[in-house]
Amino acid sequence: MKRHDLINTTLPDELILEIFTHLEESKPTCDSCSLVCKRWLRLERLNRQTLRIGATGNPNEFIKVLIQKFFNVRNVYFDERLPIHQFRHSKISKSRKKSRKRRRNRSGGSFTELYSSESEASDLEVSTLTDSGLIALAEIGRLEKLSLIWCSSVTSVGLISIAEKCRTLKSLDLQGCYVGNEGLAAVGQCCKQLEELNLRFCEGMSDTGLVELATGCGKSLIALSVAACANITDISLQAVGSHCISLQTLALDSEFIRNSGVVSVAQGCPLLKVLKLQCINVTDEALLAVATCCFSLELLALNSFQRFTDRSLCAIGNGCKKLKNLTLSDCYFLTEKSLEAIGSGCSQLTHLEVNGCHNIGTSGIESIGKSCAGLLELALLYCQRIGNYALLEVGTGCKLLQALHLVDCTGIGDEAIRSIAEGCKNLKKLHIRRCYEVGDTGIIAIGENCKYLEDLSLRYCDRVGDDALIAVGQGCSLRQLNVSGCHQIGDAGIMAIARGCSQLVYLDISVLQNLGDIALAELGEGCPLIRDVVLSHCRKITDVGLSHLAKKCTLLETCHMVYCPFVTSAGVATVVSSCVNLKKVLVEKWKASERTKRRAESILSYLCVDL
Repeated sequence: MKRHDLINTTLPDELILEIFTHLEESKPTCDSCSLVCKRWLRLERLNRQTLRIGATGNPNEFIKVLIQKFFNVRNVYFDERLPIHQFRHSKISKSRKKSRKRRRNRSGGSFTELYSSESEASDLEVSTLTDSGLIALAEIGRLEKLSLIWCSSVTSVGLISIAEKCRTLKSLDLQGCYVGNEGLAAVGQCCKQLEELNLRFCEGMSDTGLVELATGCGKSLIALSVAACANITDISLQAVGSHCISLQTLALDSEFIRNSGVVSVAQGCPLLKVLKLQCINVTDEALLAVATCCFSLELLALNSFQRFTDRSLCAIGNGCKKLKNLTLSDCYFLTEKSLEAIGSGCSQLTHLEVNGCHNIGTSGIESIGKSCAGLLELALLYCQRIGNYALLEVGTGCKLLQALHLVDCTGIGDEAIRSIAEGCKNLKKLHIRRCYEVGDTGIIAIGENCKYLEDLSLRYCDRVGDDALIAVGQGCSLRQLNVSGCHQIGDAGIMAIARGCSQLVYLDISVLQNLGDIALAELGEGCPLIRDVVLSHCRKITDVGLSHLAKKCTLLETCHMVYCPFVTSAGVATVVSSCVNLKKVLVEKWKASERTKRRAESILSYLCVDL
């Protein structure tokens, strides 16, 4: 019956709340529910468990408002890296201010918006979260996850209040906070269920605090991250090894950690599954202990090690049979012997990244291709000694490969790419950058064989031209395409993509000197779902082509168009007026007219300022 509310007159509160629990827990979804009616607003506030907060005008007051509106919050994520939004009320009519205030009061919108509507101040004074806000937040009592990223004004006083009143806390992220040892010790004494702890860039802490935490709640701790903490040394890791028997994830980035700390963790934490190390003073001895004791290890990331040798990786290959994910970055003394050992010993490997390891050659990747049939992702970055034969073996042996990343691999060309295309038909992502031996032949093979390809990036591959994109457009349904700097690509290639890839949402065609308006017109007709487009340094594009694209691609959110000499202020105005979802437009400042600035100043970004 028209105007008859069947839901609210029939369903009790309990059933509507149960329905809410099955909805996706995201802010847009929750806000949409709360806007239906006052009853749903009240019920949604009872149901919402997660709050994500960026920088605000007055964060302490913001917290007090939130805990009055949302009673059952369990997870709070506070990140002061997120920008504060400023509203200029002199440019907003009174009627718009009143309607905005009503809508945001009903939806429980951000305090920044509420505060700006009520105060009618042109700018908001930016401040940071302090202990006062944390003390108010502690009143929630049943908090389970708390993230305080770069909240530099928070001290141990606020953290002690959280620890004493939120004893069910399971996850604590203090990245970039200057909380001292007293706060960390209080968490150890009170939060016996703590499972995750992030201490990245916590310069105010030392061994004293972390040792007390490990002693107090070490039995429940599952994940620990430490980075750039000058006063946390091997003493802390020895305590972790002694008390944290359930530890599964450890990430360390420190020049003060040495072998003894890592060895202690390896010997005391047999359940360790994830180990990420960037510790320049750690040597083979530490990894030998990991290989001997951590038989459950699944992910190993070694970054910037100049003291590791093949001896370490050979031991890992012999001992860690469950290893699935391996990252080797700037490990200069590792050779292909390391990968040969990994290939023969870790047959369950699914992800491999080799980045800047200049002594690893073709035979190491060949071993992976022969032994690791379940490989899903392979990244070879700045590997000058790896040639075509490496990928020939991968194409033959790794039929399940879904993602391949190649950067500055000068020894890899069309023969290798063709082998991947013919053997790895499930490929979904292919990223190639500055591999100058890769041309049309290899990419045509990709288009003919890899029907599931969704993400293709061919940045600065000079030998790739229109024929390659025509094959891709005919054979694949791409969602993301980046051909920045591929000078041989022109209108024909991009038109083929427009006709064959109707689901395209991201496009980077910057630095294509031969691309003209006809290609943009085809993109507008064939790819209406595009949300992000980069057109910078396209010297033949004019306002006409840009107009066709903007009027058809109404979902556009970001547009970069600097150094396009035939795009004028009229073209910029067309984009701004046609695409209501725009969040960012990058353009030269002089191309933004006064009217465009008045209409969309908040989304305009400029390459340079007036001299």
